Amino acid sequence: MNALSIADHIHTLGLQARTASAQMARAPAAIKNKALRALARRLRDGVQALQTDNAQDLERAVAAGLSAPMVDRLRLTPQVIETCAQGCEQLAAMPDVIGDIVGMRQQPSGIRVGQMRVPIGVFGMIYESRPNVTIEAASLSIKSGNACILRGGSEAIASNQALARLVVQALQDAGLPAHGVQLIQTTDRAAVGQLIAMPQYVDVIIPRGGKGLIERIAAEAKVPVIKHLDGNCHSYVDDPCDLELALKVVDNAKTQKYSPCNATESLLVARGVAAQFLPRIGAVFAAKGVEMRCDAEALQILKQNWPAALSGQAQPAIHSEAKLVLAQESDWSEEYLAPIISIKVVAGLEEAIAHINRYSSHHTDAILTTDHRHAQRFVREVDSASVMVNASTRFADGFEYGLGAEIGISTDKFHARGPVGIEGLTSLKWVVLGEGEVRG
Repeated sequence: MNALSIADHIHTLGLQARTASAQMARAPAAIKNKALRALARRLRDGVQALQTDNAQDLERAVAAGLSAPMVDRLRLTPQVIETCAQGCEQLAAMPDVIGDIVGMRQQPSGIRVGQMRVPIGVFGMIYESRPNVTIEAASLSIKSGNACILRGGSEAIASNQALARLVVQALQDAGLPAHGVQLIQTTDRAAVGQLIAMPQYVDVIIPRGGKGLIERIAAEAKVPVIKHLDGNCHSYVDDPCDLELALKVVDNAKTQKYSPCNATESLLVARGVAAQFLPRIGAVFAAKGVEMRCDAEALQILKQNWPAALSGQAQPAIHSEAKLVLAQESDWSEEYLAPIISIKVVAGLEEAIAHINRYSSHHTDAILTTDHRHAQRFVREVDSASVMVNASTRFADGFEYGLGAEIGISTDKFHARGPVGIEGLTSLKWVVLGEGEVRG
């Protein structure tokens, strides 16, 4: 498409979305839930066809030299598709919040005042890599009574198109407008510029991807943006703590999957337990090929125990990719999305909180502790969208939080924060009920 035809295409999508949004907003809960269950059914029925389309994207990604974590994000495995289907069903089973009136109270004048939860209208979603985001966005759009325009990355175009076709079919199954969810078909970047500059059609933009993409959207958009720039998540091992619990949780938080934004990228360890904990977690990381970028104190402890750390295993081995290196200042702020972790020994809780609030991206941070007072203080004082006690940072997503799915994870403080589910895609309007009252 040339620039003129791209502009026409995006404006047409915007007009269609605005028209569809009125029908989506007034759809009864039963109809929206019917569409979600139809989508879950079509996803399960279409696993083989979806993987065929996904294989095209994977082949192109490998040929283009994309990194292993990026290729991993593209995969539509049967498990990923099943998780999407379960998310749709979970959303269908949840109460419909649209139309709820909260906080109704009587005023001295006689009027009653409350707030009603209503759809935002039309949101634009710009995302990279993960094609499952197409389903997450579409299902949340349906449940929240919004229309949406989706623009996935060029690396996942075949997968996104295949998924979007299933969404349209599910909408039609339920008698909802086919334009309730639309996918931009061109991969030309000019389409993004058009989408983020249409306040007459689009009420909010939600970018989900790399820092460069989100910075560009935030700088150029003419409509409000819900965003998070990166996921530099921390796990802090406190003194006192249950060492076995901490070992299990930190291992999961870092190595269960390297590519998500909720994987732990920085490990803080209280000095009182560092000599006990670091050699054990170092052995785990060494066996899995994780590069450890350590402050001087952590590096000394790990080097002293490096050969012995694996001596208790039946077949001691250090993965060829495992490394121990001295951290640079930039490492404390880095989102690696790879088998790399920064490690620092801190005096205790106060230094850990100060470090996190300085270097964290305010996404998700966790404490591993047996001291209830320390846990309470960590939860109160760490300024992040999700704060956890004795749990893996990998739980920070909409599906695990019981939201059914998520449109993204916001590190903003307005309008939504943390995993953005149904309520994050709604607004509140004032409702006033009277019986003829007039203002004196």
